[in-house]
Amino acid sequence: MQRTLIAAALLGAATLTAQAAGFTLASPDIKPGAMMDKKFEFNGFGCSGENKSPALKWSGAPKDAKSFAVTMYDPDAPTGSGWWHWSVINIPAGTTELKADAGAVGGANLPKGASNVRIDFGVAGWGGTCPPEGDKPHRYIFTVYALKTEKLEIPADATAALAGFMVNANAIGKASFTAKYGREKAKK
Repeated sequence: MQRTLIAAALLGAATLTAQAAGFTLASPDIKPGAMMDKKFEFNGFGCSGENKSPALKWSGAPKDAKSFAVTMYDPDAPTGSGWWHWSVINIPAGTTELKADAGAVGGANLPKGASNVRIDFGVAGWGGTCPPEGDKPHRYIFTVYALKTEKLEIPADATAALAGFMVNANAIGKASFTAKYGREKAKK
């Protein structure tokens, strides 16, 4: 079964570009390539933002999408494997947006049926930007995936990496944009 899942994920990744023509993701709160606002910064681990997730909107999804997933990932985190800041699965097929603060822990602001996945901060919800002070601005990649299944069956305590594997194994299209965020080194 593991080989089948891996083969499916690899095959799916190869066909995403062709099937996702016209599939776009945008945010009224964040411009692609621009610096993100402090309100999206995590509140903890030395960061002091509001820890609010931005509103996201997508259009042009593949017509055979049966559900969606959304992620935010920092490939620049000094971990050796990046940092998962948000992972939402089982977003119903008719959905075309997530409202501001949809990532609140507990899932009350998510569309019915959708759920947050445990991220690298250890919670199931939005974990805002929080790069080390003085690092060059990190890149934050927001992605919406169109999936060929109505529901991903993963354990309630699954990691974002496991959810990401299942998302990629079932993706028929995706759309992304990247924004940046940095924190100045504290003055002594």
